[in-house]
Amino acid sequence: MIYSFLPIFGRGLGVELRSMSLGLTTRSVFSSLGPFVASVSDLRGRKFGMLFGLTLFSAGTGLVVFFPTFPVFVLSLILATIGKYVFDPGMQAYLGDRIHYHERGRVLAFTEFGWSLAFVLGIPLAGFLIARGGWMAPFRLFALLGLLSMLALFISLPTDRHEERSNLGLVKNFRSVFTYAPAVIALSVGLFASTANEIVNVIFGVWLDDSLKTWVGPQGFVGVFKFLNYFKETLGLDIALLILAAIVIGISELSAESLVARFVDKLGKPRAVALGLLLNSLSALLLPILGKTTSGALIGLSMFYISFEFALVSLIPMMTEIMPKTRATLMAFNVAALSLGRAAGALLAPYLYASGLFASGVGAVFFNILSLVFLAKFIKQEGHA
Repeated sequence: MIYSFLPIFGRGLGVELRSMSLGLTTRSVFSSLGPFVASVSDLRGRKFGMLFGLTLFSAGTGLVVFFPTFPVFVLSLILATIGKYVFDPGMQAYLGDRIHYHERGRVLAFTEFGWSLAFVLGIPLAGFLIARGGWMAPFRLFALLGLLSMLALFISLPTDRHEERSNLGLVKNFRSVFTYAPAVIALSVGLFASTANEIVNVIFGVWLDDSLKTWVGPQGFVGVFKFLNYFKETLGLDIALLILAAIVIGISELSAESLVARFVDKLGKPRAVALGLLLNSLSALLLPILGKTTSGALIGLSMFYISFEFALVSLIPMMTEIMPKTRATLMAFNVAALSLGRAAGALLAPYLYASGLFASGVGAVFFNILSLVFLAKFIKQEGHA
């Protein structure tokens, strides 16, 4: 939601794009501290870790409702994002403990459907709430949903057994990750890939907003996407276009996750990651060409997000098998690496976009190439086929 409605949140808070970009960078930097919290899933249990993550998420989304200022907005993003970054490693480790590696890619890809369906279903709902109740309206709903999710998880999920988890302690768990070369190399793959993605992620809403000035205009837009006519008339063209982009991205990611579920275990996880990164680089370079029309821009975004999500979701099962005894801690560091990559991408994005969308695409390709270099090193270290 933050990316899709970044210009609207900025206007509501009275700040410019660079301030919002700095806020996202701050969020990502602080969220990179997630392993200090997420390792609780190795120390106290997967269920405890997931519940704690949902607690942080609910607190973060509720905070800005009571204090609607830019600093509190950033703090809210930090807490909510750390909450997700605590929940995800616990959930991934829980499944990693129980699903064989040769089938794990398919199972973890299914869990990622929640992310894409949040785009397809959640973004239109958030846009509707923003149009009717102001930029703060979605946060009220998310805080409530977080609390309901905690209750559902507490009731439905069995407590995992203590003997299945690492008893090394926080410091030793951390040390075991950073003294194992394949783990550090694999973390670098995610870091640079997420940097590449964020360079486009931060600016796509602004780019679409800017492009309204040069495309064929509202009537042409509605002519191509008649089903959004209701949104255009009731919510405004800017929100309607951002909603459409989010739906396209969500469908793209849903498609990518379906492809991962179908092929990642057969292709092999590292090979699938490499394929996704190569296609993502091609998509980044095609965006300026395709982006001359509304439909072309959305096709380009679809290609970009399908390829990145394919790489990212393929990376997750690969990471779960590197250090089984400290699985949640390594997955937490993977989330931290992705977060640091997003911080770097968010910081670079406005400056690259100031030189045009092509510069953003070249920047994304550069970091994808770095990711591929480290992936090749990982394959050599681990002896993958």
